[in-house]
Amino acid sequence: MAQRTAWERVELARHPARPHTLDYLTDLLDDFVELHGDRHFGDDPAIVGGLGRFRGRSVVAIGHQKGSSTRDNLRRNFGMPRPEGYRKALRLMRLAERFQLPLLTFIDTPAADPGIGSEERGQALAIAENLAAMATLEVPIVSVVIGEGGSGGALALGVADRILMLENAIYAVASPEACASILWRDAARAPEAAETMRITAADLHAFGIVDEIVPEPVPAHEEPALAIQRAGDAIERHLQELLERWASEDIRALLEARYDKYRRIGVWREEAASEISGGQDRIAAS
Repeated sequence: MAQRTAWERVELARHPARPHTLDYLTDLLDDFVELHGDRHFGDDPAIVGGLGRFRGRSVVAIGHQKGSSTRDNLRRNFGMPRPEGYRKALRLMRLAERFQLPLLTFIDTPAADPGIGSEERGQALAIAENLAAMATLEVPIVSVVIGEGGSGGALALGVADRILMLENAIYAVASPEACASILWRDAARAPEAAETMRITAADLHAFGIVDEIVPEPVPAHEEPALAIQRAGDAIERHLQELLERWASEDIRALLEARYDKYRRIGVWREEAASEISGGQDRIAAS
C-alpha cells in the first residue's frame, strides 16, 4: 500500500476524475436498468440505482453520484442527496428484498444535503428510515466506499454485511474542514484534522470497521478500469461467501450478525477508559 498522508488521500478521494457510481455500474453490471423517483416527491440525481446482472447474478445496485462536469455537478448537487434520493434508495432496497436479490451499494458523498428544503421534506427521517431498513433487510448487502464517505449521508447506504473500501477513499463522521472548524475554529487546519480523525482505509480496517481494502496500485482516476475491476473482484468474493451463508444459515442469525457488526463499532470499555484516564493523568503530572 502506497505511503501517503491522510490529507493526500482526502485529495485523491475528492479528485474530480475519480470514477463515480455510474462508472462502476456501467462496467460491472450487464443489462443495467436505472430506476427513478421516490413515488412521493421526485427524482434525485444525486442517488442512482437500478437492476442488473453482476457476473451472471441478478442484483440491485444503489450509489451516490457526483457529476463529471460543473453543469453535471450542479444537477447532481455535488453528490449530496436530498430526502427524495434516500427514499428512492429505500424503494430499491425493498424491491431487492421482495425479489430476494443481493444489494450492492456504492458510497461517494461529502454529506447529505443540508439545505432548508431538504430539512423541510424530512432529511433526518429519510436517513433514519434507511438505517433501520438496511439493518433488517433480508438479503445479503455489500457496500463499497469508492470515494468520500461523509457522515450520515454516507451511512444511509452503508449498513451492510460487508464493507469494502478503496485504498484512497475516506470514511468519516464529518469532513476534515468541519472537524478543524469545530476543534480549532480554523478550517485551514483540515490536513491536521484528517490525520487525527483516522479516516483512511488503513485506519478503518485496523479498527475492524472495514472488512477489506481494495488496492489502488495507481490512483483510481489514473486507471479507472483497473480500480473498477479490482472492486468488482472483491465484491464477487464477498458476495459469494455471503450467499453461501444466507443459503445455509437461519435468517435471524444472519441479521443478528449484521446488527452486532455495528454495535461493536466504537464500543466503550471500562478498562480502556481507565487506561486513557491514567495516561492523561500522567501527561498532566509531567
